[in-house]
Amino acid sequence: MATMAATLLAAAGSTLAQSWPDRPLRLVVPLAAGSGADLVARLYAEQLSTALGQPVVIDNKPGASGAIGSEFVARAPADGYTLLLASVSTHGSNPGMFKKLPYDPVRNFEAVSLLGSFPLIIVSNPALGANSVQDLVAYARANPGKMTFAYGTGSAQVLAELFRKIAGTDVLLVPYKSNPLALNAVVAGESHAMAIDPGAGLPLIAAGRVRGHAVTTAVRSTVVPNLPTMVESGYPEYELYAWNALMAPAGTPTPILERLSREIRAIAAKPDFRQKLRTAGIDAQASTPAELRRFVETEIAKWTGHIKAAGMVPE
Repeated sequence: MATMAATLLAAAGSTLAQSWPDRPLRLVVPLAAGSGADLVARLYAEQLSTALGQPVVIDNKPGASGAIGSEFVARAPADGYTLLLASVSTHGSNPGMFKKLPYDPVRNFEAVSLLGSFPLIIVSNPALGANSVQDLVAYARANPGKMTFAYGTGSAQVLAELFRKIAGTDVLLVPYKSNPLALNAVVAGESHAMAIDPGAGLPLIAAGRVRGHAVTTAVRSTVVPNLPTMVESGYPEYELYAWNALMAPAGTPTPILERLSREIRAIAAKPDFRQKLRTAGIDAQASTPAELRRFVETEIAKWTGHIKAAGMVPE
């Protein structure tokens, strides 16, 4: 009976995969519109719509560091019509930040493909007068309990906690519902500094509304080569970067996952598409489902280590 059930399920999955897609797809972005993840989703969705012959509709479901949107997709039918724009928060830092998540980042999802990676940029309000990360640290130490560091995602919170650790003094961490809202607060002078993705941060840096100090990757970014790394700035423990990937609910038929992965790899290989992402501060990436599964497991372990090093207690 068990063999028969497995055979029937496999046959049903095969039939579904043969007719898929015959209606629009929903791509859930568990972060706010205007974020780096949202931009990645919209650029890929446009290309996927053409490749699949069906609209790929963006559905922003922000909140709880991406947990709300992730849970929604985890509970969705495994038919290939609801997908998740996973991020370093949803499938990297969240497992170490929360005692209990409403979803399991490994068991509740099928991996499809990486989409892109990008550094985070440490920025501050120009009125603060800081010209480097060292200046920010010096200000924090000279004004214990008065400097504010904003964040709007789980990964940005980890970076905020790491800044407080390297400052070695009391820095007030201020949570916002999203990184774009946190960035607005820095622009308005309500918060002094934060770590932001290039898509949202670069236009404001160019306009002089925030001041960029360093990128969080180990090597300089090709997008902002003029900014030093945190390692160059003297803080080697601050080497982290952000990424996005495509996930589907657990149980989604393998042929659908493989088709999606093939399409993503073809899209990411297009020179004009890669340049479009690079202009937004993102390096296009793609992978097989197996490669993404291994990558996520490595990222969870890495971020959990950073969270413990920052002295954070899971909520």
